Amino acid sequence: MATGGSRKPGEQLRDIRLRLGITVREVAEESQKIAESEGNSEFAISNPWLSQLENSSSVPSIFKLYSLSTIYRFKFIDLLALFGVDLQKLPERQLAARSPNTHLVTIEDPDPEKAVSFPIQFDRGFNVDNTNLLSRIVEVWGDVPIALIQRLDIRHGKYGYIGLQDMTMYPLLRPGSFVQIDTELRKYQALPWRTEYDRPIYFVELRDGYACSWCEIQDRELLLMPHPLSHCKVRRFVYGAEAEIVGRVTAVAMRLNDPAATSDSTAALPKRN
Repeated sequence: MATGGSRKPGEQLRDIRLRLGITVREVAEESQKIAESEGNSEFAISNPWLSQLENSSSVPSIFKLYSLSTIYRFKFIDLLALFGVDLQKLPERQLAARSPNTHLVTIEDPDPEKAVSFPIQFDRGFNVDNTNLLSRIVEVWGDVPIALIQRLDIRHGKYGYIGLQDMTMYPLLRPGSFVQIDTELRKYQALPWRTEYDRPIYFVELRDGYACSWCEIQDRELLLMPHPLSHCKVRRFVYGAEAEIVGRVTAVAMRLNDPAATSDSTAALPKRN
């Protein structure tokens, strides 16, 4: 949608209303119906309020913007853009946010018809037809068209973030990595594997957080097996009571050339005796 150059958002909203042939009074009446339906008077728009919005630099609340989006039959995302809120940048901002703890994340998909920034660039051995079997490490951040990442179920899948202080799978999974989780594979399976790249990695929910690790089961305990180069210890939890498998990691996006992350990772490693 064209933003109309330097024109104020209110003026552009007035143009939208006039093109639709809707009066200020009709907007007020329709918004009142929405407010009554939602049981919240914040959705209601009065005649004076709309007139002020269209003739000033005022910023509407999310409730009133919702009503305008409904009445004008205009995308909410485009109305937000009028006021300088660009949801297309949201995935990039979310992925750039740094956190010390490992946790589940939800990647925003503001407009499925457009490309979004997502930290995936497939290695040469990746087979698009076997995404559920993916166990190779991807290398760098990149912009990927929706048509391609839909194969990874970007809108309905579950994703995890490896905390900046979580060294469990280092250097296979660096702190700050994002992983895709297949929640259909919630049970531990002792599958045969030849290399560390083929060994199943699981995302696990604990009482006080999350973990991402190789796993083993002994008696009734779930063992979180760290990468041998991480210098982390094996952790044991009562399976089902203290730890639950969220799913199996099927893909990962990870920076290899981030000096800050590399520095943090190296600093966090314990020294050899």
